Amino acid sequence: MRRYAQVLGRAKLSPASVSRKLAALRSLFRALRESGVVKANPAELVASPKGRSHLPTVLKPAEVVKLLESVPQCKPIDLRDRAMLELVYSAGLRVSELTGLDTGSVDFDAEEVRVEGKGGRTRVLPVGEPALREIGDYLRRGRPMLSQGGDEPALFISIKGRRLSPSDINRRLSRWAGQAGIAGAHPHALRHSFATHMLDGGADLRSIQELLGHSRISTTQIYTRVESARLREAYAKAHPRA
Repeated sequence: MRRYAQVLGRAKLSPASVSRKLAALRSLFRALRESGVVKANPAELVASPKGRSHLPTVLKPAEVVKLLESVPQCKPIDLRDRAMLELVYSAGLRVSELTGLDTGSVDFDAEEVRVEGKGGRTRVLPVGEPALREIGDYLRRGRPMLSQGGDEPALFISIKGRRLSPSDINRRLSRWAGQAGIAGAHPHALRHSFATHMLDGGADLRSIQELLGHSRISTTQIYTRVESARLREAYAKAHPRA
């Protein structure tokens, strides 16, 4: 098993690929042991390699503003796109959560949105006034022209009146990001930016965890590493003896 792990390493596979292959062998030997074919699981003695640590892409507040304001408010799909991007950043939504919203998911009086997250977990999130304003404008002037009298319940729909897919949203955001000259802007980058800007603004990690819908606090803690990296960079640039 160790020799096999070494062969995988020499093949220059990524740590994630090596870990998947070793995990498959652990599952195989676990089944063989449970059925009495072998007495022990040798794969349990071989540790998986540590994966590379990647910090999430985070936009600066000024970049978020530039991106959002690059979307005009003329055509129905422009109104839709502006509302989508405002909502993703305002509430820190996953793309799958955004596409799953229906017209009744937004409560304008309570300034909230009801989201169906991973594992079927529902959470109610606050929404800022700019996002609510753009959603309201889209519902009044944009969505009726896109739906053309159809009965699709989705909040955000295509020009054919169908619920948008995650790939649709990625494509539209890429267009606006390119037009604004902002590299690395994708829907999840707006979610990362939401969390990081909340942390910068003084929100505690537990609150951010609940807003993002993370089941474990360890998942949310990556944003403290983003902040630490930013502070180290600022220190290196500003301190005379850094």
